[in-house]
Amino acid sequence: MRMSVGLQARQSQVQKLAPRMIQSMEILQMPTLALQERIEQEMNENPLLEQQTGDPLNPDEGDDEVPDKDTRSENEKELVVDNDHDNKDDFERLLNMDSDLPSTFDDSFRQSANRMSDDADRRHDMMANAQSRPESLNDYLLHQLAEMDIDDEVEQIAERIISTLNASDGGYLRMPLADLLPSGHSKEDYEKAEEALAVVQSLEPSGIAARNLSECLIAQLDSSIEHFDELSILIRGHLNDLAENRLPQISKKTGFSIELIQELREELHLLNPKPGAAFLETYVPNVTPDIILEQDESGEYRVRLDDDRVPTLFISEYYRRRLQASDCSDAEREFIKQKINGAQWLIDSIEQRRSTLTRVSEAIVEHQKRFLDEGPEAIEPLKMQQIADKVGVHVTTVSRAVDDKWIQTPRGILPLRRFFVGGTQTEDGEDVAWDTIRLKLQELIDKEDKSKPYSDENLVDELKKAGMTVARRTVTKYRKKMGIPSSRQRRDWSLTAS
Repeated sequence: MRMSVGLQARQSQVQKLAPRMIQSMEILQMPTLALQERIEQEMNENPLLEQQTGDPLNPDEGDDEVPDKDTRSENEKELVVDNDHDNKDDFERLLNMDSDLPSTFDDSFRQSANRMSDDADRRHDMMANAQSRPESLNDYLLHQLAEMDIDDEVEQIAERIISTLNASDGGYLRMPLADLLPSGHSKEDYEKAEEALAVVQSLEPSGIAARNLSECLIAQLDSSIEHFDELSILIRGHLNDLAENRLPQISKKTGFSIELIQELREELHLLNPKPGAAFLETYVPNVTPDIILEQDESGEYRVRLDDDRVPTLFISEYYRRRLQASDCSDAEREFIKQKINGAQWLIDSIEQRRSTLTRVSEAIVEHQKRFLDEGPEAIEPLKMQQIADKVGVHVTTVSRAVDDKWIQTPRGILPLRRFFVGGTQTEDGEDVAWDTIRLKLQELIDKEDKSKPYSDENLVDELKKAGMTVARRTVTKYRKKMGIPSSRQRRDWSLTAS
């Protein structure tokens, strides 16, 4: 084999995404609120971009009117950057603009006194209505501790204990007491730590700073209640058997009847296994629908893009005029050309987003009419590739279009991804969505004989009778996802005994 060193020229096709194409895909993927922020950022960076302004409550009285694309005269057409021909046609058109246009331009928007006052009022209302930070678990416990008359050293250790508690963990003490004391601590120091722990455990909520589940539940029991001793026995020695519904074993070990054990279990369900979790800061995001789905008088669905808050953009007239100024240097002209290019790409990307999102939504609604009319049990299997083929775009375009988008329907506000579900085929060859199978599974379990609940194999047989062929492992997977316990855990032993 002969080896040689040399240069060779090869032709190959490599697909690359231009920066502007990446920008278009990013804008398509943005929900309405994110798009508003992106537009505001672009307007701060590109002085050629302007937006139609006016009173949002009375849009007919806008300060600037943007002519429709189809009705613009020859001189009002949008500028399109053409580097190959140095924008000869656009510059010629700019130089021949109507001389009756105003000779001076103010590139800044000056608000009226009333508008400035309204903006100030809105900002004040926003600050006044802002949600205050809720009190944390640690603050709540420290406030109670400060009101207690205890030894300073005990109080210091108690503060250390409180600092280790976490609301997301339910408020349990996971750190050994010895780790909260200095190295080489004495027996008296440890006794002080135990005293401090007892103080913290006496605070509200009841069961806080417990070291395990049994200690947490015992702390919530009132010694004066009926069955206090029986409840204590179950908590200390039989929590695992209760969780697995092994009531006969508990009855055999304790001598309690099945009926009493079931009654005690119901009382235990009233206790809180995670008392500190009530102080978790739950964040519920505000959902703004991007698409509005309405029904007309004939019952047909109409898709409307809710982009009223997205400003209408156009290229600044001031910079159009600036191009024909005699003192416009080459560097300034090149700068304006680049900004025109960026502005036009943004405007086109927003328009493309509007068109794609509308067409994709219409195709989804057309496919899922039964779901919208009849409810979740009527949803049909749908893949993104089906919508992509129908709309005539790539499947990744559909994925970006529905990502983080919400649609307002007669059945509530739903994510667009909710309409895409997998499925299987019945024995008759009919497609059935997994959501339909899950609803049927829930129905079977709700109606089963609790003295002899269905096993997963039994559920497979019952689904097959309904025309749904599903594997046992699939039934097990969906049962667990739905939070449905096993057949042994669902069994009602009182019915079995009777």
